[in-house]
Parts: sequence; structure tokens; C-alpha cells
Amino acid sequence: MIRQAGMVVTAIVLSLSAIAPARAETLADALTAAYNNSGLLEQNRALLRATDEDLAQAVASTLPVINWSFNASTTRPRSVGTDLIQSTARISGSLTLYDGGANRLAIDAQKETILGTRQSLRAVEQDVLQRAVEAYMNVRRDTEFVSLRRNNVRLITQEFRAAQDRFEVGEVTRTDVALAEARLAAARSLLAAAEGTLARSAEEFRVAVGRAPNAPVQVSPAPVSRNIAEAKAFAVRNHPSILETQHAVSAAELNIRRAEAALRPSVSLQGFIATDPEFEDSRQIGIEAGGPIYNGGRLSSQIRQFMSRRDATRAGLHLTRLGVEQQVGNAYSFLLVARASREASDQQIAAAQTAFDGVREEATLGARTTLDVLNAEQELLDARANLISAQAEEVIASYALLSAMGLLTVDHLRLPVQQYDPSLYYNMAKDAPTLQSAEGQALDRVLRAIGE
Repeated sequence: MIRQAGMVVTAIVLSLSAIAPARAETLADALTAAYNNSGLLEQNRALLRATDEDLAQAVASTLPVINWSFNASTTRPRSVGTDLIQSTARISGSLTLYDGGANRLAIDAQKETILGTRQSLRAVEQDVLQRAVEAYMNVRRDTEFVSLRRNNVRLITQEFRAAQDRFEVGEVTRTDVALAEARLAAARSLLAAAEGTLARSAEEFRVAVGRAPNAPVQVSPAPVSRNIAEAKAFAVRNHPSILETQHAVSAAELNIRRAEAALRPSVSLQGFIATDPEFEDSRQIGIEAGGPIYNGGRLSSQIRQFMSRRDATRAGLHLTRLGVEQQVGNAYSFLLVARASREASDQQIAAAQTAFDGVREEATLGARTTLDVLNAEQELLDARANLISAQAEEVIASYALLSAMGLLTVDHLRLPVQQYDPSLYYNMAKDAPTLQSAEGQALDRVLRAIGE
């Protein structure tokens, strides 16, 4: 069973490494696919459309309401002795003329909620793209690791064979051969582990991007032109989480005023037309006014409740701001560390390569042992692995910094995608169109098309 699993991992790795260079994909290709294939984005777009419909329902509260009813019954009076059928058809309507501004405040609050939900969708977009960046760079890094481990196995195999040859002529001992053999077994084990890690990274890529990776190419870090103070200031003004919470605070303020409006009187226009075959038609139209006198303190409690929610949202805004500033600081720190590590790794590789070449040459002259050669080769391998990791971490950190500033979007990255425009559905639904209207039928076609 273990052998079969190992064969599966090897097959996956070979399929990744066998892809022709002509099919290699860039990071922009992966981000474009992630945006187009994201089920998470589709889910949150649907939630935004549902929020747009909340506005339509709030607008509908300010429009006339017309209902119809029909009633039929049968009775048998004793004086008649036969069944009498009575029926009544009725059309009634009402229109709110004045409600202290409650309906209008509900519309304004819902607009703020929609704007906040749009920012939430923008935050999800950033998460989708950041996950795709990490998946892309992990596949890129792990592919390099596998190549490095294979080269390491090849080199140690050569050293092992050289040690065997030198042992046969008496230049080294059995210990040197055993050391080379042990290093070779360890190198093969690390190669198998690297192949397994690459296979897992490929599966994560498939989930994050929506398809299998196609030989990711080397990527440069995202350009960052601001210092840490400027980056934090920009993030506070533009990060979707902060903007979303700001809209939530505005909605909370409007909900307080809406709760206060419930204490005021309301005026509505009422009317009906009824038809009864046994009697004359009846009509009625009038104005109805009313308001609360005593309700046990329920309305006052609701006002205080909305005030408390407003205060909690304000506190949440402060916490969100601190969190965003911390994200910027962390991302900036990770970027600087990865950049410094990459630069140091370049120097380390140059020195390790010189040392390895020298030790291997000295070993052929008998001035160095097999262990010295293996140690020098390991130093060079570690240096190259450090550089690969540092390069990947620098790219990931640079895009994480963009995300922390609110810039990791398809618009800022100029990705070749058909961007989702939330205003299109909003403009169609905001006036509460009926199913029979042209706008309502258009909305129905849009939703049916999305559902398919």
C-alpha cells in the first residue's frame, strides 16, 4: 500500500515536471484563473445581490400596497329551506403618507449596508488572490526543491561510486564508503519527501486556482513604493475591512434615528372597493392616523439597544484599524526579512560553491576525505535551498503587503478579466420592480442565467 502511494506521488511529480516550457504559466495567468473560477467569490456576489434586494424591499414600503380578496360561503336559513350562496370580491389599497421618516431612514441604512457588503466582497477578492499567490509560489518553490534534491542524489551517487573506486585501490577505508552510502540513502529519502510536498502543493493550487499548475515560472516581487508609515496611512484610508466597518457605523446611526421615528405618529391613506351580488357595490377611502401612547417601554428599549450596537460598531472600527495597521507592519517586516535573506543567500551560494569545488579537487589529491566532500556539498545544497525559499517568501510577502493596504485586486493588478460590477444588479433592483415589469423580468433572466 505504501509503495502504491509512493508511485502515485511520483506520477504526480513527473506529470508536473514533464510539462513543456511552452505551456508554462505566469503568476498573472494563475491569478486570472483564480478570479474566474472562485466559488467563494460567486457565493459572496450572491450574498451582495440578496442585500440589494433588502433595499428593494425597503423601497417597497414607501409605495402603494394593493391587495385583492374573494370570499364565498353557503348558508341555509330555516325560513328559506334552501342553500344561499354569498360571495364578495374586494380590492383594498394603502399608502403611507407620513411615518416620521422611518421608511426613508430604513432605505438610507440599507444603502450603507450595501456599500459595506461591497467592501466585504472586495476583501474576499483579496483573500482569493492572496491564496492563489501563495499556492503558485509554493508549487514554484517545491518544484525547485525537487530538482535540487534530484541533483543532490545524482552528485552523492557520483561521490559514492568514487569512494568505492578509491576503496578498491586502497586510497580510502570502508568507513568512507559507508558514509557516502548513508548520505545517498538520506538524499533519496529527502527527495521522496520533497516530491510528496510538491504533490500536496499541487493539490492546494488546484483548489485555489481552479485547475492544475502548468510549470510556474520565476516571479519578481510586487513593486512597493511606500515606506511603512505611508503604507499604514494608505491602508487606513483604503482597506476594505475599514471601509466596511465605517459603513456599518453609518448604518447603525441611521437605525437609531429609525427607532426614534417609531415614537412619532404615522398617517396612511386607506381605501377599498367591494362587490356583493346581493347588495350594492361599496367604496371607501380615508386617512388613518395613529401613534404609540404606551407600549411598556419596548420602543425606548429598542432605541437604547441600537445605541449600544452603534457603540459596539465604533469600537469594532477602532479594533479593525489597529488590526490593519498591524497587518501592514507584519507584511512589511516579512518583506524586508525575505529580501535580506535572499541577498545573503546569494552570497552564501557563491562562497559555498567555491568551497565545494575546492574540497572536491583536494579530495582527488588525497588532501580531503569523502566526509569533507559530502559536508561541502551539503553546505551548497542548503544555500541553494535557502535562496529558493527566500525568493518565494519575498514574493508572497510583497503581495501580502498589497493585500494589507487594500491593493490586491484585479483592478490594481490589471488582470485580463471581466470584472464583476455590483452596480449593475443594484441599479436594476433598487426601485423594487415587480415581476410583471420590464426591470423585474430582466432581473429574473439574470438570476436564471447565473443559476445555470
